[in-house]
Amino acid sequence: MEIGPNGRKGKGLGTGFIIDKDGTILTNNHVIRGAETISVRTSDDREFNGDIIGRDPRTDIAVIRIKAKGLKPIPLGDSEKADVGDWVVAIGNPFGLSHTVSAGIVSGKGRSRDDVPLDPSGYYDFIQTDASINPGNSGGPLLNLSGEVVGINTAIRGGGAQGIGFAIPMAMVKQLLPMLLRDGHVTRSALGIQIKDVRELPDERRARLRIGDDHGALVEFVAPGSAAAKAKLEPGDVIVAFEGQAIDKATRLQWLASTAGVGKTVVLKVSHSGEVADRKVTLGELDEPKGRGEAPAKGGGGSPFDDDDH
Repeated sequence: MEIGPNGRKGKGLGTGFIIDKDGTILTNNHVIRGAETISVRTSDDREFNGDIIGRDPRTDIAVIRIKAKGLKPIPLGDSEKADVGDWVVAIGNPFGLSHTVSAGIVSGKGRSRDDVPLDPSGYYDFIQTDASINPGNSGGPLLNLSGEVVGINTAIRGGGAQGIGFAIPMAMVKQLLPMLLRDGHVTRSALGIQIKDVRELPDERRARLRIGDDHGALVEFVAPGSAAAKAKLEPGDVIVAFEGQAIDKATRLQWLASTAGVGKTVVLKVSHSGEVADRKVTLGELDEPKGRGEAPAKGGGGSPFDDDDH
């Protein structure tokens, strides 16, 4: 379906997909950002006004809803089961060409700010694909060959049509969707620490801290009064697991800690000077500046990271 934000300077066009019979639609936040009204055109050429239900600028996810009958929701799949090399299909409206379908493979998984130019958040965990994704594809579904959505097409490296596109995995979307539907926004939890990838440390520092593995997140700062401080975490600790999930890089820990839930008690596996122990931490609330990620809207439907109008 086509999603067009109106009432702002410039004309935007993006894509979305229906996930239930009540008319709930998933798309990208940057597709509707700055819109006063939203026009939705379905694949059978019906047009509706869309209402914003929830949005999360940090992950570029938005939920809108239309009042319509006879809708056919698309099944949501499991992005964790999508492997590198699997065939995928991207559907969207590139350059205003409605219902365009392109095919490719999953080229990579777990892409984050280290891999995606101008990713401002560090919270992404992109699926990389070589399926053609161009301006207007944003918010559209990335499907497996069973017709299930495994990602939301969202970003193009270097302007598109270069065989490198990115999609937000459905595993991430499913974690945030209940909050977006219930509250209209995402409230994030936090440990209250600054961290760094262990693999980025120079050899001499690793030796001094007695770190022998390439995995984990090094604690560099603990905020006074934070959840981590109350659990007696300290600089030099290396967090190697969160609730039993191995930490391969710092952004993985950021994501797990931010979505676990405020007030939840979690178990961290922490290494200090080569000794490993479990620590229980009751998560606090992440204090995010208002308007983070809400840069002025430009054209629309291309990439949340591009400065060019589309």
